[in-house]
Amino acid sequence: MKAFAMLKIGEAGWIEKDVPACGPMDAICRPLAVAVCTSDIHTVYEGAIGERSNLILGHECCAVVTEVGSLVKDFKAGDRVLVPAITPDWNSLEAQGGYAMHSGGMLAGWKFSNIKDGVFAEYFHVNDADGNLAYLPDSINTVNACMLSDMVPTGFHGAELADVQFGDTVLVVGIGPVGLMSVAGASLRGASRIIAVGTRPACVEAAKKYGATDFISYKNGSIEEQTLKLTSGKGVDCVIIAGGDEDTFTSAVKCVKPGGKIGSVNYLGGADFVKIPRVEWGVGMGHKMINGGLMPGGRLRMEKLGSLVASGRVDVSHLCTHVFEGWDSLTEAVRLMKEKPVDLIKAIVKISEN
Repeated sequence: MKAFAMLKIGEAGWIEKDVPACGPMDAICRPLAVAVCTSDIHTVYEGAIGERSNLILGHECCAVVTEVGSLVKDFKAGDRVLVPAITPDWNSLEAQGGYAMHSGGMLAGWKFSNIKDGVFAEYFHVNDADGNLAYLPDSINTVNACMLSDMVPTGFHGAELADVQFGDTVLVVGIGPVGLMSVAGASLRGASRIIAVGTRPACVEAAKKYGATDFISYKNGSIEEQTLKLTSGKGVDCVIIAGGDEDTFTSAVKCVKPGGKIGSVNYLGGADFVKIPRVEWGVGMGHKMINGGLMPGGRLRMEKLGSLVASGRVDVSHLCTHVFEGWDSLTEAVRLMKEKPVDLIKAIVKISEN
């Protein structure tokens, strides 16, 4: 089969690979549409997860099932499905402990384009099909469905990790696709004020639609100085880190109130250490809590988020700024996500309607 893969650090391209085999609890699927994630860019061009050779990229798609294993109960060939970026092993001890995304080891629930081939291929493999696939509602088109693989669950998990409560003032650092969904998630959880850090006009306009009330540009000074000015020196109740780098934690700690929470869903692909300012962290005793987590995957999560989109509670179409047709356009979609033109939020490639 034809597949788009990481050849080595700094290089990606088309290769031929065998169609994956289907285990008794698994499924083989054919993509209907795929989306390129910034994580794909980190993986290839920054070597963020180390060297990989001929590893098929991609973890965002919706699909049609072409084959199921003998023990799969709920899905059959021909079913249109949502596919989460994180596909845990649901019989693992980590899953029983409440951290299915780390089943088999830290981050090991992230299998696509990390520890096994991803979805940028004519066919791909899904482990534990009954636990990881979800039916694609008829009212959600294939382009929007791709946003449910990673953007929506990751952004919403940022709001969960920051423990946003009714009436909270929330700072969202980074308003790319994940950050925009963090804004939406904070709004749904009852935030009264959402301060968004970002400069690209397309992202700013989308953030307003999702509930952002104030905006900060890093070009106008430090995030903490602007945040403290907007909050009369009090700081914010919660910070969601959906962009930036290792130094962003310094600003987050300075911005959040004592007793506040920082939720990070940002993929850190650079330096070896995160910087936490000692004094502003209350010399270690300021009750400023930092949570960083890989988003939950699996069927239940997909079904619930799919219901939010199908009901109109969340409109993910604002994310989908660049839509292409056919596998041949995937290289252009990857280029766009690497170069990040000002009008880009998300690049999606439609493969087939059924």
